[in-house]
Amino acid sequence: MSGELRRVDGKPVLRFERLLRHSPAKVWRALTEPAELEHWFPAKVVIDGKAMRFVFPDATNDGEVLESDPPRVFAFRWHTDVLRFELLPHEDGCLLVFTHVLDVEHSAGRTAAGWDSCLAALRARLADRPFEPSDDRLGPMEHYVRRFGLDEGHVDGREVRFVRDLVWKPLQEVWELFTEGADGVPARAANPHVPPGPVTHVRPPRLLEFDSPTGRVRWEFRHDPDQGTTVELTHTVHDPAFAPTALAAWHVHLELFFAATFGEIRCPWPEDRVAELVRHYGNRASSRARWSRP
Repeated sequence: MSGELRRVDGKPVLRFERLLRHSPAKVWRALTEPAELEHWFPAKVVIDGKAMRFVFPDATNDGEVLESDPPRVFAFRWHTDVLRFELLPHEDGCLLVFTHVLDVEHSAGRTAAGWDSCLAALRARLADRPFEPSDDRLGPMEHYVRRFGLDEGHVDGREVRFVRDLVWKPLQEVWELFTEGADGVPARAANPHVPPGPVTHVRPPRLLEFDSPTGRVRWEFRHDPDQGTTVELTHTVHDPAFAPTALAAWHVHLELFFAATFGEIRCPWPEDRVAELVRHYGNRASSRARWSRP
């Protein structure tokens, strides 16, 4: 069963359910004992009273136990996020309800895909069988990004804007992929609907801005050691009527760029997908216009 993304008190929350055919006591041990967590949790966990540490090969995060009611509820803070595991009675064992309160929404796609894998590993551990994670990292993330609407662009006046997660890719690596060592506007910065013009501002590996016959385009890359890497793309269009086409073109462009960061180069340019998204964004704009009428 796929994860769900909700908003609770203004915060993005991922929610998962899994029917586990094991006793609550056995599942509780797998959820709370560090030696068991090593078999399925994404970090090594150290618990000292209420204090917690989450250890990765190149980083350590602090946390704390927020609630522990054996064998029903285990909740804790992991850095800025909150995780809660609840076990509900079920005739076949117990129902695990797992929620993850995120600090930022754009990471929900990769986080949901990661938890699907972790929960599959938990199920394997409970059944005492080996677990082999899938080699396909890109597909599950793309599934959730699209399902949660994290690939959607927005328009405010004449400004088209997208923010996309690039997982944990180092900025220099992303920049090299983006520019391919080219001077001026690289091929990956423009597309058939938004042709390149003169560069107006460049600051490697974070910023490229250029003028197009359709308006000014700005690519900005950011990296946060706690949240990962993102790209923000803005396009200030000359003609507001061009906004649905700009939204569709950049939507497809960022799909292709995200895949390229995982080594998957997709050619040729998918014009059918652009046409589909032009209709989508055009219908969205029409619906909003109808609702905004007095």
